[in-house]
This record gives sequence, C-alpha cells and structure tokens, in this order.
Amino acid sequence: MPKLKTKSSIKKRFSRTGTGKIKFKASGKRHGMSKRSNKFVRNTKKSSIMSPGDSALIDHMLPYNK
Repeated sequence: MPKLKTKSSIKKRFSRTGTGKIKFKASGKRHGMSKRSNKFVRNTKKSSIMSPGDSALIDHMLPYNK
C-alpha cells in the first residue's frame, strides 16, 4: 500500500492535542479590529477544540497525525 499524502493546507491550520482532538485558531483576526467589538477580539484570542462531527471531515486529511 502506498504512503498517504497529508493535505498541506490542513497541516498549517490544525493540530492535535494529546488526547487526539483537533485544535484550531479562530478566524477573523487579520485586520479590521477597530470595527470589531472588544468581546469578539477577546474571544478569538484563544484556540478551540473542534466538534467530533467536524473533526471527522479533517481526520482523513491528516493521516499520520494521530
């Protein structure tokens, strides 16, 4: 069986925790912070854990990151 390729765009945006869940950073923080509320800026600082249903879509694109 040949080696599987990892999707390059996925490996830049997502990573795994120690328990195997997928971690990601929130979007919308590149520019235009003056028009965003302080609550939005505060809440998008931290990274989040992806829900199991969404992580199943990304799981097969990261074959060796388990």
